[in-house]
Amino acid sequence: MSPAARPKHVPIRTCVGCRTAGDKRGLMRVVRTPDGPVAFDPTGRAAGRGAYLCADEKCIGLAQKKRILDRHLRQPTPPELYEALLAEAAARAVNLDGTDATHGTYAASAKAATSGGARGDGHAARA
Repeated sequence: MSPAARPKHVPIRTCVGCRTAGDKRGLMRVVRTPDGPVAFDPTGRAAGRGAYLCADEKCIGLAQKKRILDRHLRQPTPPELYEALLAEAAARAVNLDGTDATHGTYAASAKAATSGGARGDGHAARA
């Protein structure tokens, strides 16, 4: 098999709000830096303990209501962070390439694979 035929690896992460798996680029990362402050990480590469959320108002609201980020990051999350996440979610809502803007591109294929797939028994058919 030639290197060009190999599919590109897509890192998968789980939203801490709704527990949906999605590709890393489709989710928003919140990080507690080694210095201590909690912040939104638009690059997804900042050093520190991270947690991922869908770009969806429901997931962000749930995370704030149940203090999910506080538990995952082991530190209180400032209210301004939720405002920044909501603004980023609104900016991501307009998606030009047709992928699922709220749950990343993997969520649609994962849902199809577990909802019966081609075999109808909850497993995807083998290629």
